[in-house]
Amino acid sequence: MNKQDVASIKQLFSTKNKIVIVTHKNPDGDAIGSSLGLYHYLLKASQQVSVLVPNDYPTFLKWMPGNDAILKHDSQTVECNTLIDEADVIFALDFNAFHRTGNMEKVLEESKALKIMIDHHQAPDGFATYTYSDVSMSSTCEMIYRFIDMLGDTYLIDNHIATCLYTGIMTDTGSFRFSSTTSNTHKIVAKLIDKGANNSEIHNQVYDTNSFERMQLLGCALSNLKVIPESKTAYITLSQKELNKFNYKKGDTEGVVNYGLSLEGVVLAAIFIEDKQEGIIKISLRSKGNFSVNEMSRAHFEGGGHINAAGGKSNLSLNKTVEKFISILPSYNKALNNE
Repeated sequence: MNKQDVASIKQLFSTKNKIVIVTHKNPDGDAIGSSLGLYHYLLKASQQVSVLVPNDYPTFLKWMPGNDAILKHDSQTVECNTLIDEADVIFALDFNAFHRTGNMEKVLEESKALKIMIDHHQAPDGFATYTYSDVSMSSTCEMIYRFIDMLGDTYLIDNHIATCLYTGIMTDTGSFRFSSTTSNTHKIVAKLIDKGANNSEIHNQVYDTNSFERMQLLGCALSNLKVIPESKTAYITLSQKELNKFNYKKGDTEGVVNYGLSLEGVVLAAIFIEDKQEGIIKISLRSKGNFSVNEMSRAHFEGGGHINAAGGKSNLSLNKTVEKFISILPSYNKALNNE
């Protein structure tokens, strides 16, 4: 985003606008954190703001300030569509193609509102009037902080904004352990703590509040863990029957794929989760070093993401999806064994 774009947006905010903030389907910590962080900022900038998400999200994200203001498109469709139709400005956060918003895709495409994209994923679509896209960023929340800074408004950041942005940075960096975490990321995090983000409390809210059934599901997942030594790969499967047995709730499998990646000698980890309602197998991929799971997911599983973290899906059965995954590994063995 160049200086002229920033000046134009700053001028835009000099008058009151109807602004809608949207993020991707199955929103994660970065999606909710960036949406609510921007929401609180825009309110302080005297804008009329609404936050819309395509569907529900995990309970461990629902404590953030402003959570009660979020509208869910799948259950509040008419209200959400009306807000989109009447919007002057739409912010697209943590996604760069409308199909990532599920059933919101059509109404967003048809909207005449000025659109501003802020996102750190690869290969953005060109739908926005103003695009702030940077794949080197740790998270969209880090980009929201930088966006507020570009506008000269960091003095408006309070404990609510700081808490939301810290949460998204923490979750999207794997608690600051991913390679996308830079010294500048830590500098921003320090400023957010100074602004009122309680880092230990945020960590406890996200990671240390687990149900007994979620722990049982984790045990089931780990019992299904398999390793393919020649490909330095580990994978986990969870069937719909297993999810039902442990009363699965949205977010219960968050981070489970990382257990496979934590194994000594493993460079690539995957989890395959059966979703009978959607009729697909949901796939999460993680990697170490320079092995790109983004490229793997785009090539084979209709997905994408980042170099070391990506998602995808399969319309095959759970067993057939795993067979497909195993069958493509030999073509990646050289890259995997070079890490």
